[in-house]
Amino acid sequence: MSAVKAADFFDLPPTLARFADHFPATVAPWEWLKRIGTALAAVSFEGGRTDLPPGVHIEGKVYLDPTVKLPAYCTLIGPAWIGPGTEIRPGAFIRGNVIVGANCVLGNACEFKNCIVMDGSQVPHFSYVGDSILGCGAHLGAGVICSNLRLDQRTITVRHPGGVVDTGLRKFGAIIGEKAEVGCNAVLNPGTLLGPRSLVMPTAAFNGYLPPATIARVRTSVSLIPRRD
Repeated sequence: MSAVKAADFFDLPPTLARFADHFPATVAPWEWLKRIGTALAAVSFEGGRTDLPPGVHIEGKVYLDPTVKLPAYCTLIGPAWIGPGTEIRPGAFIRGNVIVGANCVLGNACEFKNCIVMDGSQVPHFSYVGDSILGCGAHLGAGVICSNLRLDQRTITVRHPGGVVDTGLRKFGAIIGEKAEVGCNAVLNPGTLLGPRSLVMPTAAFNGYLPPATIARVRTSVSLIPRRD
């Protein structure tokens, strides 16, 4: 199988340069997921924002750039590092091993866990981003779910034009390339790879690999089954 590299999907932006040693561009992008905790353990959490609204609940080590926009209430569980100009909206839930770049949106009632969200990415409403990476400028429509666990709970495989790889990860959501778009209420199944500037249409359930600048459309198949009362 031809090697799949993180550089095929995104570049770590300068705002996250302090983490660069932990996230080489030449390894498979899902290898970055294994390194988030280590990267956070090596960084300083000093000098962040300390004036918090009463409803912002923080546990553990959480760095908030002084320019982070905070809502009246949210829950932030560390370790987490949130970059400049990022907006956190009401009810957001960050629950450990989260790295966020500059000018992102962590939306209302959205949950983030063991993930990297790079500069300019937007997750505005009702989404789950677990064990996933969003490249710069990626956008998730309302209700998008990055599903990170197989129903049989086996390790997650990645399907790519070059073949199939067992990642060895029991939890792995999606790799979302720079400026990729995912429409409202779509589900990205475990081990999804979206190339830069690709687009998944609303309500789709997508898995596998979507090449750069490609659209995944919804295919509708309806079966009529008699109702038995």
